[in-house]
Amino acid sequence: MAKKSKGNRIQVILECTEHKATGVAGTSRYVTQKNRKNNPERLELKKYNPILKKMTVHKEIK
Repeated sequence: MAKKSKGNRIQVILECTEHKATGVAGTSRYVTQKNRKNNPERLELKKYNPILKKMTVHKEIK
């Protein structure tokens, strides 16, 4: 049988950077995928934070 190779697409977790500074309870996290070959550095996207009710920068964790 053929080997099962690990693909280039991996699942990553994005966490809000502004939420920690406010001291409000809870966290805003999103799960998405990225291509390991095309984006070796950590992902950084603007996403909606439902707790703060505005668009904020979410960075890849772990």
